[in-house]
Amino acid sequence: MKHLLAGTAAAAACAAAIAAAQPGGRRSATPEARQGNEWTWHGAVAAGKTLEIRGINGSIDAEPASGSEVVVTATKTADHSDPAEVKLEVVQTAGNVTICAVYPGSSNRCASGDDYRMNTRNNDVQVRFHAQVPAGVAFTARNVNGAVAAAGLAGPVDVGTVNGAVRVETSAGEARGHSVNGSVTATVRGGGSNPLSFETVNGGVTVSLPRDLDADLDAATVNGSIETDFPVTVTGRLGRHHLKGTIGRGGRPLKIATVNGAVRIRAL
Repeated sequence: MKHLLAGTAAAAACAAAIAAAQPGGRRSATPEARQGNEWTWHGAVAAGKTLEIRGINGSIDAEPASGSEVVVTATKTADHSDPAEVKLEVVQTAGNVTICAVYPGSSNRCASGDDYRMNTRNNDVQVRFHAQVPAGVAFTARNVNGAVAAAGLAGPVDVGTVNGAVRVETSAGEARGHSVNGSVTATVRGGGSNPLSFETVNGGVTVSLPRDLDADLDAATVNGSIETDFPVTVTGRLGRHHLKGTIGRGGRPLKIATVNGAVRIRAL
């Protein structure tokens, strides 16, 4: 049974396209001789640790690994700039791995937290990342110009971009997906306790969740509608632009928001 709330709204938070965890770490920039337009890194990342990819221009996508190692490939292309000027750098911190496309510039820096700095300075090189992620390894991606997709993973997922669509699929029960100019589509199976968050500004948001979900829902759109397969016990006043209430017995926060687009909440 579908429950429809038309004309919805409230604030959709812009996706943090470049953010994340702690600075510092062991750096291992790949040697120049191996920095062609095709680049590959592979290594062990333990379950419970995080693989993070940080790009600026170009898509980022991830799929399940066939083995126990993380494998990341990057392909560099450009119309005018020299692809060799953009380096791929690996930073390892406490078992976590961060991989960045590093553009020319003395202040640019690959890191997993606030220490990250990157400015392209009109360099038009695009780097397309493809990651293979073992079960239990968390996947984080931050991008600016390009889509981000994480399909069929079995670990927590936290991905965001500024210009591009976001697609998330995980069986680990933990996920976040954010964009500014682009749709957000998420399929989350399994249980968890951390907040679920899926937001954009320009684009629709479609989220598919387990039928036995227990969550505290906060859904909003300005120019669009909200449609849900789940019965919602409304908290406070029911407004045209905001649906807030309890799904099932309630529990962890579930935030779904956009400004220009529809919100759809599907039961798996």
